[in-house]
Amino acid sequence: MAKKKTTQSKSDTADFSKYIRWFWILFASGIVAFVLLFLFAAWGFLGEMPDHTRLENPETNLATEIISSDNKTLGKFYFNDNRTPVGYNDLPKNLVDALIATEDIRFYDHSGIDGRGTLRAIFKLGSGGGASTISQQLAKQLFTDQVSDNKIERLFQKVREWVIAIRLERQYTKEEIMAQYFNIYDFGNNGDGIRSASRIYFGKEPKDLDMKESAMLVGMFKNSSLYNPRRNPVGVHNRRNVVLAQMYKYEFISEELKDSLQATELDLKYTPESHREGIATYFREYLRSFMKEWANEEENRKPDGSKYDLYSDGLKVYVTIDSRMQQYAEDAVAQHMPRLQAEFDNQNTPDRNKTAPFLELTQSEVNKLLKDGMRRGERWRILKNQGKSDKEIEASFHEPQEMTVFKWVDGKASEVDTVMKPIDSMRYYKSFLRTGMMSMDPATGHVKAWVGGMDYKHFQYDMVKQGKRQVGSTFKPFVYATAIDQLQLSPCDSFPRTPITIEANKFGNPEPWTTKNSDGNYSGVQTLKDALASSTNTITARLMNEVGPQPVVEMAKKLGVEEDILPVPAIALGTPDISVYEMVAAYSTFANKGVYNTPVMVTRIEDKNGTVLYQVAPESKDVLSEEVAYVTVNLMEGVTNAGSGKRLRHNSPWLKKSAVYKEVMTGYPYEFNNPIAGKTGTTQNQSDGWFMGMVPNLVTGVWVGAEDRAAHFRSITYGQGATMALPIWGLYMKACYEDETLDVSKEDFEKPADLSINVDCTAVDEGDLGGVQETEEQIEVDF
Repeated sequence: MAKKKTTQSKSDTADFSKYIRWFWILFASGIVAFVLLFLFAAWGFLGEMPDHTRLENPETNLATEIISSDNKTLGKFYFNDNRTPVGYNDLPKNLVDALIATEDIRFYDHSGIDGRGTLRAIFKLGSGGGASTISQQLAKQLFTDQVSDNKIERLFQKVREWVIAIRLERQYTKEEIMAQYFNIYDFGNNGDGIRSASRIYFGKEPKDLDMKESAMLVGMFKNSSLYNPRRNPVGVHNRRNVVLAQMYKYEFISEELKDSLQATELDLKYTPESHREGIATYFREYLRSFMKEWANEEENRKPDGSKYDLYSDGLKVYVTIDSRMQQYAEDAVAQHMPRLQAEFDNQNTPDRNKTAPFLELTQSEVNKLLKDGMRRGERWRILKNQGKSDKEIEASFHEPQEMTVFKWVDGKASEVDTVMKPIDSMRYYKSFLRTGMMSMDPATGHVKAWVGGMDYKHFQYDMVKQGKRQVGSTFKPFVYATAIDQLQLSPCDSFPRTPITIEANKFGNPEPWTTKNSDGNYSGVQTLKDALASSTNTITARLMNEVGPQPVVEMAKKLGVEEDILPVPAIALGTPDISVYEMVAAYSTFANKGVYNTPVMVTRIEDKNGTVLYQVAPESKDVLSEEVAYVTVNLMEGVTNAGSGKRLRHNSPWLKKSAVYKEVMTGYPYEFNNPIAGKTGTTQNQSDGWFMGMVPNLVTGVWVGAEDRAAHFRSITYGQGATMALPIWGLYMKACYEDETLDVSKEDFEKPADLSINVDCTAVDEGDLGGVQETEEQIEVDF
């Protein structure tokens, strides 16, 4: 019996030993398999592994950033990735704490893989939370193109991510890994990376995020598609509160702070970043063309000979635009244009104008205008490329369609959904008054503000540089400057207002040329200062007769006007088409003591590492003597002191009793009391309204008009530069002066030390100002 028990005991012991042996064999095999799995991953057998170079420079698309002169981001150029990286030092502590508390509490203790977290995930089958460290998640974001749905393949991907995470920990500091993870994540709504996300969702830089904002963004790391603040605010709110609870759990915040923050709303300040939205949209579109030309030049290639990619190479473009002044300029346009448009619409109701918005056209002429516009439009080009015939395309313009159109609603730019025929939408858009505005420092040529229109999404033609329109009386200072330069005239010299005819062929004019004064007054004499202030055409014609049109054309060319101007007497009244860009640069020459500076928009370009790729080389040239420039400025000061621009300074007697007219003079009264030189301009039939205004360190030009010259105000009351354009200048300058950080000058224009021309006209008979006396029928008329 004992022998039998002994035999059984030995058998049990052998069986147990066999189990132990198999256990150790399986355990060792598991260890070997585990090691081999990692080795295979490291050797690239489980999929391509990044080499040292790729680990050092991960391939991420970086947006080109546009940085203003006051160091603000104006916008970005990108295709898919609106990403601009920030350093660890730009991340607030509460943001870092929130991520660690939520995603990887032992981040500073492990070397890429959290053993405790991994074991917990294995034993609890993931129910106790994930095991991925921040380093592993960064590896996944950088090097896993598509997460596999196949469990085996996903396992292999996970192993690769573990290996890469360990390599990342060797390659980078913890702070660098943290910053990379924040920079690489897609927060949705074009919020690629923490900087874009914080700007888009809260309108601020990452360093300025508060606790609850940081918690919301960290909460989105779980799944930014699901936790999208615009589509799922309740879910995002709940997820944010989970992050705050985690921060309390790990003692980053107190319970009291957690409870108070959890009770708050998300308080989003959604600020989309797209090519058609945001600040300085027209300028940014000009800049896109500038950058493409720059990138195409051979000397601007990368070291490997390839071109820089504007949308993915992370360039930094430093521009001269001041974000504050740009905002003030856009605000001025947004305040004035809807009020002016309301009066324009009021004058073009069907019962008042059957061919609205066009005047003095027959119905057949209107039809021709629309047909010509149809053929020049984008819709025609697209349908033509699709192989449609002219007849088919024309027919499509008469079929009602659903569309979204621009509209001023309660004084604000808005969009409304409607059903309209494309031909009617063309006419609808032609009824809107447009504007162009540019502001420049005359001493440096730096452009400080650029507003090419009211709304880039709906009016994409830039009226600063692309659009050129007749300039009216704003051309007259070129005539006066030429006469002063050649004849050494004084602002106090007097000329008769009587009519003058320049005989045929004297200056290439085939017919005798005679001009009229807008007020019909031809009696008496005027000083040049008063003549420019009241825009007396006959005196400008006399100056043209004295110097001839060719020297005036040459003067305009020296002042930067690109247009080929026919040298005939009629140019004295502003018949040439010139852009706002050219006019501001030209007037800046007067303010800059006769020195012309080519406008500067870009000061330098850097690559993503801060290497300077482009540095501006200012271009300037002497055009006028300092004396002639000063005398011309002195003449234009008369325009704002006693002429068509004097409403910048004080209340007008007529405006006081005209509530309707005062409504269009947005921001009136302006009550400036500092030296201002300027000139208003109004073209034939009130098609274009201009105002050019200068102080010693800032020159600003404004144009207002419709797309077609046939669309205009009926009378000079509303259709002159002093009503259409001057209010924008006034609003803009008031805002600039209120911002003391800008240091816009209120000083006198500097007088030359050796001034020999008399500019003090106090002892001279002022003459008959005629055209600048305000009446209800005609107010500060300026042609």
